[in-house]
Amino acid sequence: MKQYDVIIIGAGAAGLFAGIAASRNGRTVAIVDMGDSPARKVAVSGGGRCNFTNTAADVKRYFGKNPQFVRGPLAQFSPTDMLEWAKSHKLKTTQKAAGQYFCADGAAAVVRALMGDAAQCDMVMNTSVIDIDKHGNTFTVHTSNGDMCCGAVIVATGGTSFATLGVSDIGLKIAKKFGHKIVPMRPALCAIQTNAFDAELSGISLPVSIRIGRETIRDDMLFTHTGVGGPAIYRTTVRDIEREIIINMAPDTDVYEFLRKIKQTNGKKTIGGAISMILPERVSRWICGDKSATRIADMRDAELHNIAERINNVVVPLSNIKYHTLASAEVVRGGVDTADVSSKTMESKLCAGLYFAGEVLDIAGDLGGFNLQWAWASGFVAGNAI
Repeated sequence: MKQYDVIIIGAGAAGLFAGIAASRNGRTVAIVDMGDSPARKVAVSGGGRCNFTNTAADVKRYFGKNPQFVRGPLAQFSPTDMLEWAKSHKLKTTQKAAGQYFCADGAAAVVRALMGDAAQCDMVMNTSVIDIDKHGNTFTVHTSNGDMCCGAVIVATGGTSFATLGVSDIGLKIAKKFGHKIVPMRPALCAIQTNAFDAELSGISLPVSIRIGRETIRDDMLFTHTGVGGPAIYRTTVRDIEREIIINMAPDTDVYEFLRKIKQTNGKKTIGGAISMILPERVSRWICGDKSATRIADMRDAELHNIAERINNVVVPLSNIKYHTLASAEVVRGGVDTADVSSKTMESKLCAGLYFAGEVLDIAGDLGGFNLQWAWASGFVAGNAI
């Protein structure tokens, strides 16, 4: 039975960074993964361009029972540290928006850099972890290709989203075996199904603002055959939706005042023509319905107000919101409860030598590089602590 100082379960972003940190500290490391290649999510992230960090990463952009948990790991390995890592590997970067960094050389270049750094780790691919036992200070990791033993285990199995890339719940089973609680999981960073909009709008994208409780998100929304998606909706689903969400499809326009002004200055204009000045024509037709050809001069102010409300104040109750499945979600909400994990070392408070990193924990980041930054940071802290 081969023995290591550290066995890491999962060869994703968190697992690889943990392995790199531990091996640089002189530890012998094996990284075990059920797939045939490492860093599969990294390779497809950002549409293949790898949105690898965001300088706005702080507690406000993370979600879970205790978002404050991210403070320690992000302080130990910040977005600035990740940018320095990219620079040291001569990776060219580009910003899509302020602070949102992509790899101009593509995600494959990031994977190559990771694998170069992890060269001292034994990569054990196409191998499923079945169970873990601990006797004294030694862990025995039972795999589909035999047993391995070590002094420390880092669970970096990720969440159970994106099943086409290969996912497993073994990390959660290990956590439960050693006494950890699991926060119930649901899809996040995903589209939602709702009948608040018509399927005929499918394919149209427009800038919106979405109010969730006291927070307002501004980004693009995409109409789909079953509801809505796009960045604005993805960002909405990672947050806690406790009641309704309120969508403003013309966030820079007070539509009622806009229509009243047209009524005063150009009353012959049709309501459909007026709405088409601020929204795509198909959306205008859907909003106005059989009144599209009606002249604004012939409409009462109350009618104009009702149309404006259908644009500036679309209320979608919680009962009319259904998350898409985990298969299509980018991340999950929920996972190993952080209450029994040290934010300074990522070590279990219930079992010495057992560590957790990345999405397997009850931490989910906003859209835009925040989840990869969490993976790098938590993996670095876990690997460095051993």
